[in-house]
Amino acid sequence: MKVRIDASSKREKADVVIKNGRIIDVFTSDIIQADVAITNGVIVGIGDYDGKEIIDAKNHYICPSFIDSHVHIESSMVSPQEFAKVVLPHGVTTIIADPHEIANVSGIKGIQYMLDSSDQLPLNVFMMLPSCVPATPYENAGAILNASDLSPLYDHPRVLGLGEVMDYPSVASASEDMLYKIHDAHSKGKKIDGHAAGLGSDAINIYTAVGIKTDHESVTAQEAVDRIRRGMYLIIRQGSVAKDLPNLIGVVTNRNSRRCLFGTDDKHIDDLIHEGSIDHHVRLAIQYGVDPIIAIQMASLNAAECYGLTEKGAIAPGYDADFLIIKDLQRMEIDQVYSRGKLVAKEGRYLVNHKTTLADIPSSLINSVHIHDINKSDLSINITTKQKANIIEIIPNSLVTNHLIEEVTSNQGQFVPSIEKDQLKLVVIERHSTKNNIGLGIVKGLRIKKGAIATTIAHDSHNLIAAGTNDEDLIFASEEMIKMGGGLLVVENQQVLASLPLTISGLLSEHRFEIVNEQLNVINHALNEIGASAEFHPFLTLSFLALPVIPKLKMTDLGLFDVTKFKHIELTVK
Repeated sequence: MKVRIDASSKREKADVVIKNGRIIDVFTSDIIQADVAITNGVIVGIGDYDGKEIIDAKNHYICPSFIDSHVHIESSMVSPQEFAKVVLPHGVTTIIADPHEIANVSGIKGIQYMLDSSDQLPLNVFMMLPSCVPATPYENAGAILNASDLSPLYDHPRVLGLGEVMDYPSVASASEDMLYKIHDAHSKGKKIDGHAAGLGSDAINIYTAVGIKTDHESVTAQEAVDRIRRGMYLIIRQGSVAKDLPNLIGVVTNRNSRRCLFGTDDKHIDDLIHEGSIDHHVRLAIQYGVDPIIAIQMASLNAAECYGLTEKGAIAPGYDADFLIIKDLQRMEIDQVYSRGKLVAKEGRYLVNHKTTLADIPSSLINSVHIHDINKSDLSINITTKQKANIIEIIPNSLVTNHLIEEVTSNQGQFVPSIEKDQLKLVVIERHSTKNNIGLGIVKGLRIKKGAIATTIAHDSHNLIAAGTNDEDLIFASEEMIKMGGGLLVVENQQVLASLPLTISGLLSEHRFEIVNEQLNVINHALNEIGASAEFHPFLTLSFLALPVIPKLKMTDLGLFDVTKFKHIELTVK
C-alpha cells in the first residue's frame, strides 16, 4: 500500500505510465484524455504522471480488458495453458470457468487438474465448482459429487462459487444435497450460477429465492426480460453452437445494461482462433446498435461486479492493470493486451515467452474410456413398417431440439437409417464403468450421407455418443475410440477418415493448440466428405444431444429422454 501511495502521490515515479490515450470510463460512459499510471501491476493514478517506462498510446483507446463470464475450457479441447494462448490476444484476460465437463468424467481429480494447470498464467482463471455431477439422475456419469465433496474446494483462492445449477427439479423439490450445496456456497460468501433452460417465470422465482443470481440459457427476449426483472444477471451467450446474442441483444437498454454480461459457454478452438472470444460479442453488440462503451462495460465492469472481482473491470486507481489498447472502437481492433501491467499480446500475437508445460496428469484422467465389445444386436431398434417413432430433430446453431413423430424405414422389424428421410441412428454408450448401458434413438438434421461420427464429448456425462448411416461403422467407431482413449472420429466403410485424440478424460488434448486446430481442419474436411451439414458444427451439435436438461428431446445411456416431462420415453409411438 505504501508503494502504491508513493506512486499515486507522485513522490515516486510509477513503474509504467501510458500517455496520449483516450480512456474508456466504464463508470460514467465517457471517454477522457489522461495518463494512466501503473505500479506493481495495479493502476495507481489517472491524470498527469511521469513513469520509469512511458508507453505512447498514439491517441488510441485504453479500455479495460474483457471477462468471459461463463466458459467451459474443456469445450476448446485444449489445456488451460493452451487456452490462455488463444484468448489473450483477443483481449480476454479473465475467465469464470466451470470445470463440470471434466468433473463429470473424473470427479475431484479432474477439478484439481484444472486448478493446478491454470495456476500462474497470464490469464486470470477463476472457477465455479460443478453443482450437478451427474447433471441429472437420469444418466450415468463418471463421478458423483455431493456437497461434502465440494466444500473443501471453496478454500481455494480462485474458486468463486457454485457453478451452474442445472438440476431444477432438485431445487424445486428442496432435495437435501442440493440445498446443502447452495447453503455451503452462501455460508462462505460465494456466488451461485443458474442454468434455467426453458424455465418460465415461476421457476425463476424459485431460483432467485434461494440466491441463484445468473443465467446464461436465455434464448428469447422474453426469457431474458423475465430473468432481469427477477434480479438475475443475464449472461448473453455466443458460442460455437448456441448463438443467442442476435435474439437477446435487443433487450439491452441504457436502463438495464448493468445487469447484462457476455459469456461464450462452449466454443471450439478453431472458432476461438478465427472468430474470437468476448471481443466477438462486443463487435456483434456494436453491429446490432449497442453503444460501444456500453458493450465494453458489459464485457468488463459488469462481469467483475457480478462475480465480486472488485479489483477488475475498469481503468481506475486500485484496479488491476488488465487493459487493452484499441485502434478502432467500432471494429474493436485490438492492438495491445496487458495483463497485470505486462504486455502479453500485440496485433493478435501471444508474446509471453515462458515455457508452459502440462500439469502432472493423473493416470485416471488418461485411461477414461471403458466400453465392452459392441455387436449388431446391441444396436438393434425394434420397429415395424409404418410404425411411428419419437425423433430428435436438430435446430441449427441451437442447443434446443424439436420433438418429431414420424414414420421410419424398417427391415425385418428393425429400424434402418434413411439418408432420404435424413433419419440416422443415434447411440449413447456408457463409457465410465462396466454398466454396459446403451441408449438408442433416431436423429434428424445431421444430413450425413455415409459413414458415422463419434465422440466422447457428450454433455454433461460425456459418455460415447455416435450417429451414423449403418451399424458396421458405428461399431467400428466405438472400437477405435477405445484404442484412441477418447476424442473425435469420422469413419466410413470401417476406415478412419479423420481423428482428434483427446486423451485427458476424453475431453482435452495433450498437444499445442496449433496441432489441435490442424486436426480439427482435417475433421472438418472429413465431415464434408460424408456429407454432413455445413450450416452448423456437427460434432458440437452431436455432443449436446446427450444433455437432458435442455429441451425438448435428448438421449442418455438409459434411453430417449423427454426434457419437458423430465422422464424417459419409449422410442416407438403406440
